[in-house]
Amino acid sequence: MNDRDLMFLPAHKQRQMIVRGEISSVELTEAALRRVKKLEPKLKAFITLDEEGALNTAREADRAQAKGGDLGPFHGVPVSVKDLETTKGLRTTLGCVIYKDWVPETDSVVAGRVRKMGAVILGKTNTPEFGNREETYSKVAPATNNPWDVKRHPGGSSGGAAASVAAGMCAIATGTDGGGSVRLPASFCGIFGHKPTHGRWPRYGGVAKMAVNPTSTSGPMTNDVTDAAMMMNAISGHDQRDSGSLRTPPPDHVSNLNNGVRGWRVGYSLDMGFAQVNDDIAATFEDSIKAYEEAGATVSKAPLKFDPVPRDYWWTVWCGNQAAMYGHLADERPNDLMDYTMAMIKHGRTLSAADFTRALRQAEIHRLMLHQMFEQYDIIITPGHAAVAWPHLSPPKKLGGKSSDNAMAGISYGAIPFTMVFNISWHPAASIPNGYGEGGMPTGLQVVGAWDRDDLVMQACRAFEQVRPWTHRRPAVS
Repeated sequence: MNDRDLMFLPAHKQRQMIVRGEISSVELTEAALRRVKKLEPKLKAFITLDEEGALNTAREADRAQAKGGDLGPFHGVPVSVKDLETTKGLRTTLGCVIYKDWVPETDSVVAGRVRKMGAVILGKTNTPEFGNREETYSKVAPATNNPWDVKRHPGGSSGGAAASVAAGMCAIATGTDGGGSVRLPASFCGIFGHKPTHGRWPRYGGVAKMAVNPTSTSGPMTNDVTDAAMMMNAISGHDQRDSGSLRTPPPDHVSNLNNGVRGWRVGYSLDMGFAQVNDDIAATFEDSIKAYEEAGATVSKAPLKFDPVPRDYWWTVWCGNQAAMYGHLADERPNDLMDYTMAMIKHGRTLSAADFTRALRQAEIHRLMLHQMFEQYDIIITPGHAAVAWPHLSPPKKLGGKSSDNAMAGISYGAIPFTMVFNISWHPAASIPNGYGEGGMPTGLQVVGAWDRDDLVMQACRAFEQVRPWTHRRPAVS
């Protein structure tokens, strides 16, 4: 089997090969590193590649394999970790030039659990500064390119993670998602990405000043729904270092994965009452509705109407947090921060406490609305985005035939209107490839579930994967 075919295998099948003695972790890791070295000049997916550390970990995995005993669910399998996760002994930049030489002394919860599941960390993937853009560029590293068309962006802020999986550098990756940063790159790059229920993947580690976290979580990015479900089992669970970490036991995301959606109630919304989408996005979404009908679900239009638009109050919370977490850097080293981060901090400093609490209250109102909605539906589906990935720093000027001029901090929020509401509502939401649009670029379907029912989201996505498989088609740069 050549390197390309090997690295496009699902991670759980790579692990099977290691356990059966068909390949060693060192051999698999060497194949991954060869793929990275071959493709990285075109993609710029990594900020830090840890070749020596990866091979040392792979050797340890092979020694453990030889001894026998319990092995982790991804024993010996290469993985990439987004550079917003702190990693002990491995450079972590957070996409910020101020931290370009920082080597943490501790792992984040997610990085630590990635190690415990037996995986081999290849390195740290590219991210915009502090995860603050829908495209992936900073002063630390060159912009990441989309494997389907290197003239286009891969999404953000987990753009490096998405590119690493989509191009077959590794089969699994971790991303983070505060407004769509797992789901958008997954949609733009044609892979699977999941934002867990808020608090289900604990958060700990970093350099930010203390602030409330009502939006952000880490999540899996894969070529295969089964891999993501297995990662959910491996990384979910309470950690006392995170005050927002859920204490209730997580559901099993694998046991019912292949049970399908026959008899389920699926609600759909093309616009959530406020968005405009391009015709190619609408076409693939219509086919997604048919796919769930083919799978045996009852599909009907969901009365989703958000007023005000979720982006507005999410933006207030996001920028208020940026001012709280990184405002000191704007005072101490403003020239070292990216323009988009400075714009968010400056806006955050214009907000009053009343502005912030009104935004949180609006989030509570919409959270209640969604809780009631999920009494009628098992899942809700929406488009993942309003337009396919556009050329670097050239967002669409029109969406759905109408002018799109609602940029904030340079970010074209009109093109990514569907994701942030489910960050601030705390509901689990995934993006799964559902077709191709303009220029042959991938499109994504967003699948949303009731609070803490990530298992149902996974089951629904697995059913979609079976009726609309996508992995027979790979990007140009792979």
